Amino acid sequence: MRRGTRFSRSSAAPAAAALCLLAFRLDAGQIEGSVIVTQRLTKPRVTAAADGYQRGVAVELASDGDFDWLAYERSHVVIYLEGRLPAPKNSRVAVIEQKNRRFVPDLVVIPAGASVSFPNLDPIFHNVFSLSRTRSFDLGNYPRNQTRVVTFPKPGIVVVGCHLHPNMSAIVFVAPNQWSTTADADGRFRLADVPPGRYTLVAWHKRAGYVRHTVDVPAEGVVPVQFTIPLGNLEGELHSGLRREEP
Repeated sequence: MRRGTRFSRSSAAPAAAALCLLAFRLDAGQIEGSVIVTQRLTKPRVTAAADGYQRGVAVELASDGDFDWLAYERSHVVIYLEGRLPAPKNSRVAVIEQKNRRFVPDLVVIPAGASVSFPNLDPIFHNVFSLSRTRSFDLGNYPRNQTRVVTFPKPGIVVVGCHLHPNMSAIVFVAPNQWSTTADADGRFRLADVPPGRYTLVAWHKRAGYVRHTVDVPAEGVVPVQFTIPLGNLEGELHSGLRREEP
């Protein structure tokens, strides 16, 4: 069957599409795995009372509350590939909202060259800035329902803050390629359509640092991987884990 028929509207189109999909899968594998975290790693976040640094409109204060901290830790483990891979696709725009005097989410993973939008959803002014070597910027102060967009051209870890509300912080993890993700609340992750080859699979957590495994990805099939996040010396807290800004 001719390759051009994959776009045909004839009755043969579904079969052609299936053959093309099969051929694509035979030329790429996937990595599936899990992350094991056995104890809480992140200290509680403390937000100052509104009257301590703000005048005017009162804004609801988000609280950590009672929730599954192990699920939180697992979902804050970044997974990405190192090795010879195609250049990143740069069309993606991630979103970090400023809401209830917090950045939501407080971690996003994007490929190098992608952008992040920072909309302000609070009825007060916010500011977004970073002093990170990977990407430094200051978006100034702006009101509700406005946003600013920042592009991140090179891999690294970017710590984001707000000059007006020092309790607010977030991380933009800029991966070297599009084969990057975070684990879900159960610790599961998946990297699909990986070109065959040998790579280094990296897991990163802001307090535990980096864990690396070598993986051989076949032309088809699944490579299973399991990460156990180290629980050794974690006293360095956030900033010690971020001194190595290049993933």
